[in-house]
Amino acid sequence: MKRLRTLVVVHASLVPPESLEGHSDKEIEEWRTEYDVITTLRQRGHEVRCLGVLDSLTELRATIAEWEPDIVFNLLEEFDGIVTYDQHVVAFLELMRQPYTGCNPRGLLLSRDKSLSKQLLQFHRIATPQFAVFRRGVRFKVPKKLRFPLFVKSTVEDASLGIAQASVVTDAARLKERIEFVHEQVKSDALVEQYIEGRELYVGVLGNERLTRLPVWEMVFGSMPDSLAGIATRKVKWDKRYQAKYGITTHAAQELPAPVLATLDRLSRRIYRALGMSGYARMDFRVTAEGQVYVLEANANPNLEAAEDFAESARANGVAYAPLLERLMDLGLKYRAQWRASYG
Repeated sequence: MKRLRTLVVVHASLVPPESLEGHSDKEIEEWRTEYDVITTLRQRGHEVRCLGVLDSLTELRATIAEWEPDIVFNLLEEFDGIVTYDQHVVAFLELMRQPYTGCNPRGLLLSRDKSLSKQLLQFHRIATPQFAVFRRGVRFKVPKKLRFPLFVKSTVEDASLGIAQASVVTDAARLKERIEFVHEQVKSDALVEQYIEGRELYVGVLGNERLTRLPVWEMVFGSMPDSLAGIATRKVKWDKRYQAKYGITTHAAQELPAPVLATLDRLSRRIYRALGMSGYARMDFRVTAEGQVYVLEANANPNLEAAEDFAESARANGVAYAPLLERLMDLGLKYRAQWRASYG
């Protein structure tokens, strides 16, 4: 790939230092993804600037106007503390006719809203757990169509925010308590869905029109006690001590029956297109012991840390980390945004 002028856009608190030297593991974990992306692109010869964004687009606009980057490498996951506002930053980039990496605004809008995305998947007859949305300020009532056990989470937050063992509930009292927790602590509506027992599988997808499916990845819950639900809680996903204690790992899925693999491949592509996604995404599935596949959610712009699942699955497909980042840049440059379709 030719040398590109690349503006890496990150959250203002996650602008990484030039070196890891002198920083604790805890500090590094906060901005590891940003560091990995920036240092790798520089090593590949690209001219890189990093811009932290918090609650204003003034500096972003000025930097694009003055520096004229070939592409914006988008690592934002929120704006002004609001997860669903990242789509507006990408829409702003489109208004400026600025190429960028990752998902387009429409795909971000549809996939970030978990209740809306599940309605769309049901319309397309894609199996997803039965669900109901409990909005803040609305009287609690258990829908008749839902059967315990149930799983409670935020309708918009990602990275397992607000998810714990208490998220799996077995009666109305615990359901009400967990919904109130999401309303009061996470400060969002609550999505309640049927809890599916089974293997937790992740499928990465790359592309705009032509799609590439990465090898299926699996979260293995190790030696967690039978009394604990096998779910990707905040601790399971991010607490390294907790992971080491129970031997929780992620790796390429083993011994998947051919029909299940074919279903995962087909569904991943259908979901990607149904939600209007572009760039790259990760689909989360549960597969029961009987081989029934349920989609849990679609994640636009998943974590790009070099040691995380998406990059690891790309390596298993023969694509090393640096070429993966450049592939995302190439997809961003070639994405047919509306301004390109209208003005050539």
